[in-house]
Amino acid sequence: MANTISDETIEYVGILAKLELSSEEKEAAKKDMGRMLDYIDMLNQLDTSGVEPMSHVFTRNNVFREDIVTNGDDRENMLKNAPDCKEGAFKVPKTVE
Repeated sequence: MANTISDETIEYVGILAKLELSSEEKEAAKKDMGRMLDYIDMLNQLDTSGVEPMSHVFTRNNVFREDIVTNGDDRENMLKNAPDCKEGAFKVPKTVE
């Protein structure tokens, strides 16, 4: 394990995460963080010279459609499903006093 994490680093991460760690948990966290950094070092050794950077694993571009109104002003049909309506709008119970 080439990456060693100091006690101060674990304390600082614990403060940032608002965690109260026991001494056993701190030791386990040090080992876990060291293994994560070792794995990152291993990934950094890969040859990625021919790989184009990407922001997502899928090659899709923007798939949004035009926002076109298709149902128009069909208020009467929409209000047919309402339990109660008043003056062409949904009537709901008062929630604010």
